[in-house]
Amino acid sequence: MKLNHSIHFLLLFLLTGWVAVLDSSSSSYISYDAFESYGTTGRTLLQTKTKCTEDFENKNYTVITSQCKGPQYPTDECCEALKEFACPFVDKINDLTNDCSITMFSYINLYGKFPPGLFANKCREGKQGLECKDVPVKSGCHVPAAASQTTLLMLAAGIIVFITNVLMA
Repeated sequence: MKLNHSIHFLLLFLLTGWVAVLDSSSSSYISYDAFESYGTTGRTLLQTKTKCTEDFENKNYTVITSQCKGPQYPTDECCEALKEFACPFVDKINDLTNDCSITMFSYINLYGKFPPGLFANKCREGKQGLECKDVPVKSGCHVPAAASQTTLLMLAAGIIVFITNVLMA
């Protein structure tokens, strides 16, 4: 009977961990502030930004450059491509204390030769920004390290609790 109780406790613990991972504090929107930080001057000159930890220089921009084509730059295709590329990095892009959004948009415009402000003017969805909730994740895309580390930590803790309860029985 004690083993049955231990299994229930382990399942409850693991389910709680998965809910915590899935409902983490990460953003599900690309903030409009991230668009605005690219190309702005003025007060931002006085504010020091930290260097972005994401290597945007060596990312594959094909998803954007192949779908968002001029001279019309169709809104649906351009914005969906932007979301597909940028949503895996949403937390870094929305953090205005670093230069990730500036760096990312610099490389997007460099590789795509897009007109200035194209995405800021075309890509508008709601009050919070571009929604990343239902954006398809392609294989090889960025998976937040914190989520995978948290999952492994919760799994390891569950196994330890389970073994401890079995040994105490």
